[in-house]
Amino acid sequence: MATVPVAGEGQEVAVFASGCFWGTEYYLQKVDGVVATTCGYTGGFVKNPTYREICNKRTGHYEAVHVLYEPQKVSFEELARVFFETHDPTQRDGQGPDIGPQYRSAIFFQNDQQRAVSDELKRLLVTKGFDVATEILPAAVFYSAENYHQDYYDNKGGTPYCHAPRKLF
Repeated sequence: MATVPVAGEGQEVAVFASGCFWGTEYYLQKVDGVVATTCGYTGGFVKNPTYREICNKRTGHYEAVHVLYEPQKVSFEELARVFFETHDPTQRDGQGPDIGPQYRSAIFFQNDQQRAVSDELKRLLVTKGFDVATEILPAAVFYSAENYHQDYYDNKGGTPYCHAPRKLF
């Protein structure tokens, strides 16, 4: 398992779930000001879950990406906009061809400011006519996924099959 980095001075954490974590990580790690990304699992009720357990849909976890970033270079709002604009926030219980509870769309807020920004962006999308399925949830324990899930597209090549950028805001 990869180590989840701890925020140092001048750094903050954001956690996003938007289907397969490979695609979520692919787009977020390209944002200037992002220091590190880690694929993993959060929001469930089993300690130290494995990918196999997640896929068996018995843990309640989301596939998610832990983002360590420098807020003086990129704001949480900018990261959240990338999150919303690189997946379909209206799809329920999955993303593209990946269907199941582990692929739900969610933002796990770390503080009141992240919650307020997340709620406001979701509200903006609703006013534009989108039936947003993205959940806004308090941060939960984040478990790193197995090493072969980390930096997947950087290591294997290619681009995400179920994430594609589009302008929403």
